[in-house]
Amino acid sequence: MNAVRRTTRSLPGLLFLALALALVALAAPAPRASAATGVSAVADALRKNPVYVDPAAAAQLSTADADALARQIKDADKPLFVAVLPSGYPTEDLFTNLRTATGVTGLYAVRLGDRFDARADSSVLPRTAVQNLVTSVQGENARTQLTDFTDRALTNMGGKAPTSWGGGTGGSGVSSTALIAIGAVVVAGGAGAYALVRRGRRRHEEERRAALDRLRVVVDEDITAFGEELDRLDFHPAEPRADDAMRADYERALNAYDQAKSAMSGARRPEDVRAVTEALEDGRFSLARLAARREGRPLPERRPPCFFDPRHGPSVTDATWTPAGGAPREVPVCAADATRLADGRDPAVREVDTDYGRRPYWDAGPAYGPWAGGYFGGGILPGLLIGTALGGWMSAPAYAADYGTGYGDFGGFDTAGYQGGDVSGADFDPGDFGDFGGGGGDFGGGGGDSGDFGGGF
Repeated sequence: MNAVRRTTRSLPGLLFLALALALVALAAPAPRASAATGVSAVADALRKNPVYVDPAAAAQLSTADADALARQIKDADKPLFVAVLPSGYPTEDLFTNLRTATGVTGLYAVRLGDRFDARADSSVLPRTAVQNLVTSVQGENARTQLTDFTDRALTNMGGKAPTSWGGGTGGSGVSSTALIAIGAVVVAGGAGAYALVRRGRRRHEEERRAALDRLRVVVDEDITAFGEELDRLDFHPAEPRADDAMRADYERALNAYDQAKSAMSGARRPEDVRAVTEALEDGRFSLARLAARREGRPLPERRPPCFFDPRHGPSVTDATWTPAGGAPREVPVCAADATRLADGRDPAVREVDTDYGRRPYWDAGPAYGPWAGGYFGGGILPGLLIGTALGGWMSAPAYAADYGTGYGDFGGFDTAGYQGGDVSGADFDPGDFGDFGGGGGDFGGGGGDSGDFGGGF
């Protein structure tokens, strides 16, 4: 009987101990996969945790550093997969095979020995952005390289983390007790919160109007400059050498001019400006085609405008440019700016008024995101703006709420456009995900044709 009483008295203690052990198990980070050399085993580990370090490469990245990266990625809720592999790991079709085996849409980064590369589904991060990110961290040690890459990638990529990761990591979750307390505070202060929301909305609308007013000055300059280009062209549809193709180009340019003026007249929010600069970009390309026809030159290919100032017209090539405090990246440039850069001179940069004086448009404020997005649609803008103030603003959730995505298909917080983290299995386009520059491989930052890591494997 005494034994029964002792057992009964100890039950609460046993239950408490069991509960404590369960909480510890839930809070502990996902265990690192054991030694694995097959792509399937690496993929299986990445489906459970965003960072995998092969035991043979453990000297490159400590357990603490790997866990810190994993926590950062999970807390950001982005589909970034990082694998650290030994230098002798097979590289042929590595990214394609890893993406196929993992079966999750995302950005995949691999440190292999002292080499590093990455690939992404374009719905998560455009190719140009991936290339620029990879280039910006070359030559660093494993810890610094992976930390820098993760920091920059999470700022610029879209999508959501796969549900198989189980949400935030240990210590970062919010307990049910905290949620209940927060709910109680919200309910208790409902009237006050409603008043705050109304004031916040009014302030928000005032800020949007102020941003549009400042942006309107720049857009009006663009429209005026395009109108002057039309005048300088001095083209008459009835002139003797004019043909139907020339007249069609000219009519399209005129229509673009009218569309830009009409769209700006009806703009009520900063994001409405994108329609204006889209029309101007199309109009300038039409003028470039018309000029080529009149001069008997080959028709120009469709390229984005000059990055430094879209008023320069369509770009003619890509050139390497390094912003102050940033990493080198390839940007589309006009012939004049290409010459300036080749001669070691500064390009002719579009500057706008700010509270701190004249600044390049990429350092002038988030309202310029839609303006730039109309010129540089199609998903190339994120790669161009990595490391700039505008690039940072545009990849923040608050930017999407304030100004819309506004820059092509890099809708980092537009869930209709970004499906990162979705389970697709093997159903994806390797050409969309893999090789950047041609050849048969898919790992090498520029299209090696023999393998798929580093271009020289």
